[in-house]
Order: sequence, then structure tokens, then C-alpha cells
Amino acid sequence: MYKILTLIAILFLSYFNDIRFFQAAYCNGKPSPNAQPNLNPIINEKPTLVKEIKNAKLYRIGTGDDSINVVHLWGTPYEMGFAHGTIVKQELTGLIEAFWKYMESEIISGINGTTKGFFRPDFLKRVADLGLDVALDIENAITERYTGTYFHDEIKGMSDATGIEEKKFRRIHLIGELTKGSCSMFGAWGSALPNSKGLLQLRALDWVVDGGLQNFPEITVYHPNKNDKNGHDFANIGWSGWIGSIQGYSSAKLAISEIGVSYPDESFGKESRFGTPFTYALRDILQFDETFNDAFNRLTKGKRTCNLILGVGDGKINKFNSVQYSASVANFMNDTTLKPEGDWHPKIKNVVYHGMDWLCPSFNEVMATQISKLYGNLTPENAIRDVTSIVQTGSLLITYYDFYNDVIYTANARGDNEHGPRNAFDRSFVKVNMTELFAEPPPTN
Repeated sequence: MYKILTLIAILFLSYFNDIRFFQAAYCNGKPSPNAQPNLNPIINEKPTLVKEIKNAKLYRIGTGDDSINVVHLWGTPYEMGFAHGTIVKQELTGLIEAFWKYMESEIISGINGTTKGFFRPDFLKRVADLGLDVALDIENAITERYTGTYFHDEIKGMSDATGIEEKKFRRIHLIGELTKGSCSMFGAWGSALPNSKGLLQLRALDWVVDGGLQNFPEITVYHPNKNDKNGHDFANIGWSGWIGSIQGYSSAKLAISEIGVSYPDESFGKESRFGTPFTYALRDILQFDETFNDAFNRLTKGKRTCNLILGVGDGKINKFNSVQYSASVANFMNDTTLKPEGDWHPKIKNVVYHGMDWLCPSFNEVMATQISKLYGNLTPENAIRDVTSIVQTGSLLITYYDFYNDVIYTANARGDNEHGPRNAFDRSFVKVNMTELFAEPPPTN
């Protein structure tokens, strides 16, 4: 079946294989001049064990409406997928159903012109011509050859545990390639930090806060079999059943950031639909790469797709680069080679940063100002209080990676039945000790 879909895809997408969406324009919007610091307390508590089954443990960390599931998984990819689908079956099923329903509503609105901005125009046209299921199946067919078998094995395990068909899992996981989100990142080291120690990295996800994802926050900690070729321990920071990586931290002390680019310049060149979905490429960094150079080689030599800014931090050498990323380029940037260039995006020693998009003066100016105010005393606590809250970035999910102390600080948007601020950047952050997560022993049963 997928061979047939691949043939259809090649014929249908022959006009889209090398896509140019060049916009010589700046991003829309700007931070509110009335934005307030985030003065909420940081939650620093040990995870509480909820239950354990074969190959999985479920913990809860945080308090009240600011709490998160922590799921530990052991075994082969299939075993981890099956255990995942079993131990949080209700949450995983709820996420898939809610987000699929949201996508269908956005597709209808996008095609009718009621709302704009969630899906790429070329994808909306394809859905109008073929239907949502077929359009996503084509996306899967043209990316399958670039996808590791371990993804399919894990999805098979989740499918067998939940009864949700594998195709639906695959369709959901390609949405990141087809939507347009604004996000932010920074990496800071040396003189930017107190005592010039360590590396601090931000990944702020600005995406839909009413699409169902906000109801199922989860840190998924993978402990693959050490005698298999399935990599090392790593943590996905996202939602129940979402196995691609949009935020994450590995036992090799590598972490990732990402920004969708809707306002590129000519230096991005062409996009393509044929390649490794970026959430899979980012997960491969977390799961398999031991060093910054490993990640560099993966991104520069891989088959790339859409316009993005990626970020890779290595806490072993206190190094962070952002990456101008498309089918045409993988341009790694440090604090002296940072682009785009402009008065609104000033270079800051030992800091690499991007606010919301590539050509986005309004957010980058505010981010540069807030980082500069804290320069030399840029800590996770200070950045939570005075950077992301003032830049107003990280609406759905936000994580600070503190490599020196091997901890993360993370916050999720308000769930449907929760109270407090809607956006993650205005809520209480939960502090998580990553050393302890990776040292978790397997279940005894």
C-alpha cells in the first residue's frame, strides 16, 4: 500500500519537491508593553510513584494544576511502546482523539478561509483535493524511507496496547512538518552566567493552547535495552504518546530547541517534502548522539525538509549553536556568527538567541534587552521571571535546561479543567532532577 502511495506522492508532489516560500517580510505581532514578570514559585518536589507495570513506571511531579506525568519505559522499542500505551492508556487515547478532532476543525476552517495560519497552504490544497487521511498517508509514505524502524516498532506497541490503528499515530506525528508555529530559544554560557559556569538553554514552544495537547503533559523517560542498538537514556518533554521530540534532554547531556520559520529570507533556499521529519531527527540526536559533533554530522548530512531554526546544546563542553535549517542549508551559528544580522538582533557575547521567527524584530529586540539586563546573572530562576514572561514566549510548553546542575525547569499551558494563567510562560515551573530520572531502576514485576 505504501509503495502505491509513494508513487502517487511522487506524481502529486513533483511540483512541491523543491518548495520556495520566500517572504521578504517581518513577522507579525509584538510582546505587550504591559507584560509582567513571572513571580510564581518554582515547584521543587520529588516525583510521587503512581503505579508500575512490566517495562513501565508512572510518577507524578509538581502540585495541583501544575503537575506533570513522568513515564519511565524499558525494553525494546515495541516493548516500550506497548508499556507506554498500557500505563497511560486513558491519557494517550485522550490526546490522540482530542488533537485529531482539533486538526479536523482547523482543516475545515483553513480551507473555508475562516481562520488562517495553522497549516501550510500547500498542505491545505492537498487535503482539499484528497482528504485529510490520504494527504497525511502520502506524507508518511514519502518520509518512511528516512524514518528508523524503531519509530514504527514503538508505534506498533502503542497501537496494540490501545487499539488505535497505527496509521493514526503516524498521521498525528507528521503534523509538525505541516503546521506553522512560532517559538523561541537561547543558549548562554561563560560570562553570561554567574561564575561563568555551565550552559543554560531555553526551548519555548508557542503553539495552540486549546488543541488538546495542554491536557496531557508528560515527560517520557526512555531506558532502552543496553545490548541493543537503540541508543542511550533520554527524556522527551511533551505529551502522552507523542514520540517525536520537540523538547528533550539526554543522558549524554545533549538538549534540543526548535523554531518554525514562517518569515525566512533568501538564504534559506528551498524546502522539500522528502526527508526526515524534523521531530524524528531531533529525537535521534537525543537517543543516539553522544557529542555535539555527532549532532552536527546528523543535521548536516541528513535529508532535511522544511524551514526551521534548530538549537543543540552540549553540557559536557558548554557549547550551544543554533542552526538555520532547510532542505538547502544547515548553517550552524555561534555568538559571533549569529544571523540574521540587523540592529534589532544584536550579537551578545556568549549568547545565541532567536525570538519567535527568523525575521522578527519586535520579539528579538525585547529578548535581547531582557537577556542583556540579566547578563552575568542569567539563571533559570531569573530567566523565568524576567525573560520569557516579558518576551511572552512559550505559550504551550516551555523548558529551561540547566546543564551545570543537570536539572530542567518546565511549564505547560493551562488544561481545560485547570485554573491560573493560560500560557505556560506565566505559570509555575516544575524543577526536575535529570540525574535521578536517568538513574531510575526498572520495575520489579
